[in-house]
Amino acid sequence: MQRVCGGTFRACYIASSRQSTQVLKVHRQITPPSQRRSLQLQARATYLDSSAATLNVNKYSMAAEDYTTVNTPTATLSNDLRIPLVGLGTWRGEEGQVEKAVEMALKAGYRHIDCAAAYGNENIVGKAFGSIFKEGRISRKDVWITSKLNNPDHGRVREACQQTIKDLQAEYLDLYLMHWPLTGNKGKEVEPPIKDTWQEMEKLVDDGLVKSIGISNFSCKKIDALLEYARIKPVVVQVEVHPYFRNQKLVDHCKAKNIHVTAYSPLGTPPSSAMFKDHQPDLVMNDPVVKEMAKKYNKNVGQICVRWGIQHGTSVIPKATSKDHILGNLDVLDWELKPEDYEVMLAPARPFQSPNVHLAGGEQSQNAVYQEGLGSC
Repeated sequence: MQRVCGGTFRACYIASSRQSTQVLKVHRQITPPSQRRSLQLQARATYLDSSAATLNVNKYSMAAEDYTTVNTPTATLSNDLRIPLVGLGTWRGEEGQVEKAVEMALKAGYRHIDCAAAYGNENIVGKAFGSIFKEGRISRKDVWITSKLNNPDHGRVREACQQTIKDLQAEYLDLYLMHWPLTGNKGKEVEPPIKDTWQEMEKLVDDGLVKSIGISNFSCKKIDALLEYARIKPVVVQVEVHPYFRNQKLVDHCKAKNIHVTAYSPLGTPPSSAMFKDHQPDLVMNDPVVKEMAKKYNKNVGQICVRWGIQHGTSVIPKATSKDHILGNLDVLDWELKPEDYEVMLAPARPFQSPNVHLAGGEQSQNAVYQEGLGSC
């Protein structure tokens, strides 16, 4: 049996050894707003600890009329397209914040924006795209835009994709991901089958609505099953990866299959720790080793985690809405962790655990439980 917990609430899905996706039990424990806000403020204070970081803001411009060009490194995908290794995440981006954040990010030099229909804010993100593209300093072809098919939309793939393109004012998508290998139906099998959904996504590439397709929160086993029938192979798998949840087996598996991995929550998931009643899992940004690295490199802990993610072989899409976060997450391109420091953050004795997975023990235990689960191997 496997239990997978994720999202802004704790949802535990019990899957059989035959990889059934029937939901047998769901626990919703909504995080109290006061507790969630406290965790957000704690993470922000740690991120911006002035004793451990100096933001090189002179490299970037945030004036309303100014744009900055940044030579962001890219990864070449299996279809020969190139995805920027640092992007802006828009999960939980609220109205009044996310539009401004996307505009600031694009002007600061970001060329990769990660979206999803499930986030409920694509029309707001689209206002930022529309405004920026209208100015003419940045064109649509300059920006890599990712979005994701929502679970209830597996039976209407084309309509869902067209709505996303319209909401984002994007003309087309660079990458369209199947957000989860779930549709929300009741029963022992996913309906419509994942194969049917994938074949509809392939048609989006054929018709020019999207340039690339991929998957998110898939296990190694589910990836392999999809590869058996895929006419167009997934070029990207997006999963949670950070120093407390390296997801090493999945990253290695995807590398062997020539599938790029994008890491979401590369700074950990501070608000999610409030989901635990019996204990509070450690926050990545409070880890003493990460803090020590920040002091050593004169960076903040967020920058250490973002840089670690790049050197881990993934692209990273940290969410940010403030000027300091947006600039800081991009200021990781002209330096790197020394090999010995990167290895310290990989040490097996470190307490690797994901706030999205309620398990005791280290990564080995998680991988065993997740053998046929979602989002890991």
